[in-house]
Amino acid sequence: MIRILFVCHGNICRSPMAECIFRDMAEKRGIAHRITVASCATSTEEIFRGVGNPVYPPAEAELNRHGLTMRGKRAVQLKTSDYHAYDYLIGMDRRNLTNMHRMLGGDPDGKLSLLMDYTNRPGDVADPWYSDRFDIAFRDIYEGCEGLMKVILARLGEEL
Repeated sequence: MIRILFVCHGNICRSPMAECIFRDMAEKRGIAHRITVASCATSTEEIFRGVGNPVYPPAEAELNRHGLTMRGKRAVQLKTSDYHAYDYLIGMDRRNLTNMHRMLGGDPDGKLSLLMDYTNRPGDVADPWYSDRFDIAFRDIYEGCEGLMKVILARLGEEL
């Protein structure tokens, strides 16, 4: 079983979109039973009294435009124990990655990366919370997930 955790600031836009997109890719390739996919936040801004907010409606709407949904998903925060629970911990931007390093006490096993590092365009997935460009976020996240899928398939010994 390969375990993947997508991470963004609030866990209401980019990381749940990545979780949903990657899960769909795994299902379509018939490998969903060999992969665990989840998402979380580096902050608690979207978590009140222990209950996380749902996926931000424009992010959900963008997923819906592509036949996907994350209904029922609620924001959760990254925990120190996640480092040992997951094989890949993938941030959406450099600030997420910095916070992940701080919250997890480093990266001794080399598990932390950025999603766009799996593409020909390394860098950040711009936060659509600020730009309102959920279409661009979806495009970048999809491209990053495709690149990650190639790595996962190679690890599983599968062909694309």
